[in-house]
Amino acid sequence: MTVSVSPQAGKRLEPAMLVDVAALTKAYFDRPDPSQRAQQVAFGTSGHRGSAFAGSFNEAHILAIAQAICLYRREQGIDGPLFLGIDTHALSRNAFETVLEVFAANGVTTMIDEKLGFTPTPVISHAILTYNRGRRAGKADGVVISPSHNPPADGGLKYNPPHGGPADTDATGWIEKKANAFLADKLAGIVRTPYEKALTSEHVRRHDYISGYVADLAQVVDMEAIAGAGVAIGIDPLGGAGLDYYQPIIDRYRLKATIVSTALDPAFGFMTADWDGKIRMDCSSPYAMASLIGMRDRFDVAFANDTDADRHGIVTRSSGLMNPNHYLAAASAYLFANRPGWRADAAIGKTVVSSAIIDRVAGKLGRRLVEVPVGFKWFVDGLISGSFGFAGEESAGASFLRRDGSVWTTDKDGIILGLLAAEITARTGSDPGVLYDSLTAELGKPCYARVDAPATAAQKAVLKNLSPAQIATRELAGEPITAILSEAPGNGAPIGGLKVTSAEGWFAARPSGTEEVYKIYAESFRDEAHLARIQDEARQIVGAAFAAA
Repeated sequence: MTVSVSPQAGKRLEPAMLVDVAALTKAYFDRPDPSQRAQQVAFGTSGHRGSAFAGSFNEAHILAIAQAICLYRREQGIDGPLFLGIDTHALSRNAFETVLEVFAANGVTTMIDEKLGFTPTPVISHAILTYNRGRRAGKADGVVISPSHNPPADGGLKYNPPHGGPADTDATGWIEKKANAFLADKLAGIVRTPYEKALTSEHVRRHDYISGYVADLAQVVDMEAIAGAGVAIGIDPLGGAGLDYYQPIIDRYRLKATIVSTALDPAFGFMTADWDGKIRMDCSSPYAMASLIGMRDRFDVAFANDTDADRHGIVTRSSGLMNPNHYLAAASAYLFANRPGWRADAAIGKTVVSSAIIDRVAGKLGRRLVEVPVGFKWFVDGLISGSFGFAGEESAGASFLRRDGSVWTTDKDGIILGLLAAEITARTGSDPGVLYDSLTAELGKPCYARVDAPATAAQKAVLKNLSPAQIATRELAGEPITAILSEAPGNGAPIGGLKVTSAEGWFAARPSGTEEVYKIYAESFRDEAHLARIQDEARQIVGAAFAAA
């Protein structure tokens, strides 16, 4: 399936093409229609997301979700502080005010940035874990208001319970059901207080997020080595929540680093458009990252984050923007060779749709590989226990342990992944792209791609519930099939689709949660022609399953 790239891709949009922030803010206060499924609260792998223009992220949704979180906390006996963070999307500030009105009225002790600034997702996870360390009671949890790298018209809200990572489906399902009940009942039962009164409430406290997180970074990344080697670093926060963090990091650790853009604009007019001509702060997209890629020769290594700084995009002199899978492989290879404080049995965690080069790196290192379904929530327990040294997913999200083997964050941290690229450069004398090339020279060079194919709602339901017994074929692109999986081998949890593997390739097919398509992830360790054959046969296998249903 050929993807049509917009002529606007990689270019800045004309002002008339940018989101109308004033109209978006006005639409936030429109009432959604809860009888329409598209206008109800729906928690995906990263919380509830939507747009005020579409009636899916409005004040009513946030009031309902905030009240539902208050009730969930009471039911679960969570009575410590709640750490609240927001990113730089236009709707985030509106949602922040709404959430605070409800939390204060419900007596929830809420920790907000001392200067009412922006707070990245990993900083909230770090704050929760730091507060809860050694506590048996009175534990904290958190909320981040962010739609991640989504377009400027979108908003998002995600809940992190006391383990600091993304909430599991039990928690989000409970919150979603309760929130939709509030919407259906025209918000009856929601308690709120005016924002200005909430700000001065005894329940709302100012918190210095920056100092605690920045001071602790040396416990997870070798900041001394980066400074000592004089690594020239370029940093682009992409106008996101990491913006206020990088200068304190540079100053504290005396880094030779340049913040290449300090632009802050809710319309994100400084961004270059993504492949489809839309603005996304996607630090893994070569189109969205065109500006930083153009500066690659100015720095030894450069990196960017999305708006809540939980994702990373690594730019090197040797390879330009690294494919996220390539960087995950290089990062895991480096870390397990340079973290003697980690447990000898610490594993590498990856999702079922991440590159098999990571499997081969694990084999080279003699480390256990744990393959889980899509979603960072599956890594939480392993990071807390130290049984996962490194955990990552193909969408450019990862985290890893402190140097002593204890937990750092249980959510994705794009800041430490960017700084790790500088550590690799400092300690090895070569950037991560060179390290990846050395790995593929030894382990094989993969060709990886993800494409979308059309699917009706009924077909997506079939795909989600496919069993290996329904697949009749025994070969994939001329090779014997070695496994047909509907459950992740690392934990036995459903992958919500199908994965088929052979010795030199694999594909996975999963239905989209938001569009009438399914996603085909495929990889070959031979060549592009073999990859194309795997993709074609993947469509045939899935098509046959649709026809038989």
